[in-house]
Order: sequence, then structure tokens, then C-alpha cells
Amino acid sequence: MKRWRYTLLFVALCAGLLVVLAKGFGRNPHEVPFMLSGKPAPDFALRSLDTGERVSLADLKGRPVVINFWASWCVPCMYEHPVLEWGQREFGSQAVFLGVVFEDTEDNARGFLRKNGYSFPQLVDPRSRMAVSYGVAGVPETYFIDPSGTIRGKHVGPIDPESLTQRIRELTATAAAPSPAEAARP
Repeated sequence: MKRWRYTLLFVALCAGLLVVLAKGFGRNPHEVPFMLSGKPAPDFALRSLDTGERVSLADLKGRPVVINFWASWCVPCMYEHPVLEWGQREFGSQAVFLGVVFEDTEDNARGFLRKNGYSFPQLVDPRSRMAVSYGVAGVPETYFIDPSGTIRGKHVGPIDPESLTQRIRELTATAAAPSPAEAARP
């Protein structure tokens, strides 16, 4: 009788393990649940690393925005940097690109940018307040905000040219689509 109970317990544990494994397979391991998707992007007003000029999300309303959180100590950020520079050259007339220095010193960030170049504003996030409000878990992370100020998605890890192109096209398609009120006009 005791042996029957152990066998039943073993079968139940195996079935439970199979359910857990089945739920995990088929998912992208880089995909992180993102609670801000489809919600208004948290506003910010940060200082530019090189000019000291204040940049705010409110000032950019009406344009798609790509925000990349990065750090000089982040090896994947080094690989991603040329892709973002390419994206700025390719799509800079269609979307605003911003870099946000994450958990790094201004001197180290400036050194990285002197060595690798940059063509879009790099912002300083004191005490990581903006990063916290966006839910940044690590770097690099790239956020995509539509012209109305709604977060349309994020990319965790170094972004590749194909993914960046797809996300920009999605943002610009949103910008070009007429609102329901405009579409209803004769």
C-alpha cells in the first residue's frame, strides 16, 4: 500500500514538472513581461551630457522617440552602439533618438562617446530615477514611444538592425495612421 502512494506521488511530481517545462518552451527567453506597453511613457526632464541642455519627453510629443539605456562598462552596449548610430543616420528624420547613461559616471560616459562617437543626445539620469520609472532591469534596453507619448515596446539586450528597423516602421506607421476622428471625416 505504501509503495502505491510513493508511485502516485512520483507520477504527480513528474506531471507537475512536465507542465512547468511545457509552459516555458516556445517562449523567447529574452522576452521580459513588460507592464508599461500601451501605457503613457513616464515624463522626464534630463540634462544633456555634452551641452547641459534640458531635454524632456513633453517637448518631443508628436514625434516617435527611441530611448536607449546604456553604460560605458556594459560590453553588450559596446556592440550595440554602432547599430544605434546607424539607426540615427537611417531614421533620425523619422524618430528622435536619445541615449540615457545608466549607473555610470559622466567622465566614463564621455570617454566612451569620445572613443566611439555619437550623433544623438545622451542624457544624464541622476540617481537612476528615469530608469526606475521605466522599469529598466539592466542595460542595454531600448524603449519605443509613439508620437502620442505611448510606450509601444521595449527591446532587452543589444538591438540588431532588423529589429530596430521593424520597430521604427511600427512607430512611423502609427504616426502616419489617421486618428478615428480624422478617418470618419468626409
